[in-house]
Amino acid sequence: MLAAKDPIKTTLQSLAEKHGFLAVGVAKARKLSEEEDSLKQWLANDFHGSMAYMENHLEKRLDPTLLVPGAKSVLCFLYNYYPEKTQHPAAPKVAKYAYGEDYHRVIKDKLHNLMAELQQHVGQTSGRVFVDSAPVMERQWAVLSGLGWIGKNSLLLRKGFGSFFFIATVICDLELPVDSPVTDHCGSCTACIDACPTDAIVQDGVVDASRCISYLTIERKEPIPGHFKDNMEGWIFGCDICQDVCPWNRFSEPAQEPRFQAGEWIDWDAEDWKNLTQQDFEAQFAKAAITRAGFEKIKQSTGFIQPD
Repeated sequence: MLAAKDPIKTTLQSLAEKHGFLAVGVAKARKLSEEEDSLKQWLANDFHGSMAYMENHLEKRLDPTLLVPGAKSVLCFLYNYYPEKTQHPAAPKVAKYAYGEDYHRVIKDKLHNLMAELQQHVGQTSGRVFVDSAPVMERQWAVLSGLGWIGKNSLLLRKGFGSFFFIATVICDLELPVDSPVTDHCGSCTACIDACPTDAIVQDGVVDASRCISYLTIERKEPIPGHFKDNMEGWIFGCDICQDVCPWNRFSEPAQEPRFQAGEWIDWDAEDWKNLTQQDFEAQFAKAAITRAGFEKIKQSTGFIQPD
């Protein structure tokens, strides 16, 4: 947790709360040597599928001081996105993080504003804002900054909150007292592993992305392989299965950010999705993350939805 006696960290926490963040923590900017072997093994196993960009800038991915010269601290932020309203039960499924406006834009806006206000208190500081948009190991930094632990589904879990939140980082030249990692609270639970229909969780904390429904419906550019046809469980963009079954997510509460609220499409049923045109798609999802997949891929994914 943040040390109240440090004035800059106290200001940082106050600003984080002001801008709606769930939590903020600090870690020392350094090379993540302890992550190097596991990252290289994950890549060697081809668990990244066709995401070739994961092989790029390996040293920068491990060492933020190469990404941001002069960096002394990694500031980690969490932002709740759990929706107030979920989809029609008969509709093809969209991951909850994609219900509203693209989180890259929303969170970056908030962090740029936050850092501008922080500079009013501490003077000129140099750094960069990252929201899942550069070779930054966000989950590992969040662990080091005391915001949670890595669950068996490889996602960051926070006691009392679960995992339905975005992670963002600011790598900067501020030298701040660091926070301490918390203990793992997954215990013997294997709910996420047992629930994954494609067996993508190959061991505790390790996911073979090439088998993950989120990868298949978003990252994979080629058609979804036929042998996954009976395992998609209705998902057409992303997947929340391993989060929905996690006991810690019983603590999830609706987010208050208006830009994360879903549009009219949240009430669509299966027939509405079946009749979706490109014009309707562009009108409904103009600012949403689902546009990353594109209309054609969404329509292709709906082809895997089996009638009840």
